[in-house]
Amino acid sequence: MSEAIIDPDLPIIDPHHHLWDLRPLMSAFPEPRHDFLEALVGAAYYTFDELHADTHSGHNVVGTVFMECGAFYDASRGEALKTVGEVEFVNGVAAQGASGLYGDYRPCAAIVGHADLTLGDAVKPVIEALVAAGNGRFRGIRHAAAWDADPEVLGPPFHAPEGLYHSDAFRAGFAAYSDYGLTFDAWLLEPQLGDVLALARAFPQQQIVLDHCGTPLNIASYRGKLHENFDRWRRSIHALAECPNVAVKLGGLAMAFCGLPEDGPMKGHGSEHLAAMWRPYIDTCIEAFGPDRGMFESNYPVDRWGASYAELWNAFKRLAQGASADEKHALFAGTAARIYGIEHVLPAA
Repeated sequence: MSEAIIDPDLPIIDPHHHLWDLRPLMSAFPEPRHDFLEALVGAAYYTFDELHADTHSGHNVVGTVFMECGAFYDASRGEALKTVGEVEFVNGVAAQGASGLYGDYRPCAAIVGHADLTLGDAVKPVIEALVAAGNGRFRGIRHAAAWDADPEVLGPPFHAPEGLYHSDAFRAGFAAYSDYGLTFDAWLLEPQLGDVLALARAFPQQQIVLDHCGTPLNIASYRGKLHENFDRWRRSIHALAECPNVAVKLGGLAMAFCGLPEDGPMKGHGSEHLAAMWRPYIDTCIEAFGPDRGMFESNYPVDRWGASYAELWNAFKRLAQGASADEKHALFAGTAARIYGIEHVLPAA
């Protein structure tokens, strides 16, 4: 039986979700690998209808932020510019939501795309094409750096080069990108958090958003080591919080990578159980960054591994029960609205 929605009127901006059609890629994998991969990403097909169903499952989601995921690239544009196709597609989804047919709901009000920052100064025409394709909705890029020496942790589709954020080519592109006043989302793994800390210190004027609480690991060779590595993760989070240009997304813990829970997809863990598992990470992040630099995120459909959309936000609301009304507003909508420049989707006070 589904749970009753906690605080159903609280406005939410979901600052991190994906849209994709992975079915052509999935078909290349034999069973049962196909089923495992689909479970890992939450859904092989996830576009407007699926997002609308989840965001209208009881909570008051007024707007969302799309996060790049390598979907709907335009092969006709060449290697550097093919990522523009993803932003064009998502801008169409945003236009569908903005039509008024779905009420005041504004999906993909902000769009975060991808550009290869190892292009150095040559990334500038790519950024300008992404801005144009977003039609006023483009807010920044994510260039993920997730890497681990154990290839079973991530698998081939997710691996970035080792030490990406330290490389000269990436830093040159990051310097060129920083001229545009856009956001930068960073995804990497808990053992790599020093890499994003060094980047934040080197570019103190660039707004950086750390995804998924820094992605603690409970998979492959890290299985069973969450407790062992918690203090290292906590030290990294507090060090990052000392950088005023860094914010954190509070979520992603239901991914299979994090193993909170270990069994998925959606094995029926209620929001109370999920909140208890996530509390050490969420509380630490909020304590370190404060509500004005923290934002709850769904990371859907990937976090479908551990929680339904309604239960996930119920868990977040349980975790925020001790917060003031102003703090809740920041954590659930205000921080995301400010950082991604979409204050206009918030209900009038």
